[in-house]
Amino acid sequence: MQRRLFLQRTGALALGLALPYRVQAKTRLDYGSARIDMLSDGHLVLPLDFLNAEQDPAELEAILAQHGLTGDVYEPPCNLVLLRDADRTVLFDIGAGPDFMSTVGHLPDAMASLGVSPEEITHLVITHAHPDHLWGLLDDFDEPLLPHAEILMGRAEWDYWMDPDTVESIGAARQSFAVGAQRRLVEIEDQVQLFEDGTEILPGIQAVSTPGHTPGHMAFALQAGGQGLMVVGDALANPHLAFERPEWESSSDQIPDMAAATRLDLLDRITAEERLILGFHLPGGGIGRAERQGEGRYIFTTEV
Repeated sequence: MQRRLFLQRTGALALGLALPYRVQAKTRLDYGSARIDMLSDGHLVLPLDFLNAEQDPAELEAILAQHGLTGDVYEPPCNLVLLRDADRTVLFDIGAGPDFMSTVGHLPDAMASLGVSPEEITHLVITHAHPDHLWGLLDDFDEPLLPHAEILMGRAEWDYWMDPDTVESIGAARQSFAVGAQRRLVEIEDQVQLFEDGTEILPGIQAVSTPGHTPGHMAFALQAGGQGLMVVGDALANPHLAFERPEWESSSDQIPDMAAATRLDLLDRITAEERLILGFHLPGGGIGRAERQGEGRYIFTTEV
């Protein structure tokens, strides 16, 4: 606990922040016989140009202004999906943990607010291995946070981050991502089950390949009681540009042109199948819908 307190304080000083954290189980959804809770891991603090799209600056500014983004800082939420039914407790992604940024890493508190302990998690499903989704694998003492969970990860994503060459090929800005991912994945390797695109990884949960944000990024299609959901991870990483201009390339993606094509395909599928969205960086707890506004144009709404 002393280590976490030190990291939070020094991180806040480095960012010029002193932001209180309030534990929230943001949203609840009854889903067939199961219950879904969206848990807050906190929020990121990023420069607004993190959303950079190399398109018409005036159009970009107008879209962001419509969403109240007019300063220099962007603070997207970090929502994690917790699914509970009779015999399983499934967590999708595991947050940032104590070592990334002072405004995130609050998943254990959010779980505690629901009376759920790390030991109760039966399955952890990983969309991709960026720090805010993966680094929470290890706790303050560098021990696995979920000691009894089976960890499910796409084979292409696993192979990419575990490749020794990735540290050198990923680029200087993301080298720490690769080092951090490898260090954590090595520690939980005995708990991991790998899968391919299209696999039903658990009953009612199918893997959907959504590459571009990372080379092996996965979304997950859920189906129960006539209701379809899509856990989108960072395939749809914000509620404005990703929906309203999904074809625009973003520097936040590792393979920008592939990520743009993925967004268009994913939004087309989600709207055609009338699926609810469970989004990691989307507002209102992350539960919402995509509404088609025209060819290749959508809006995100929390009215479900």
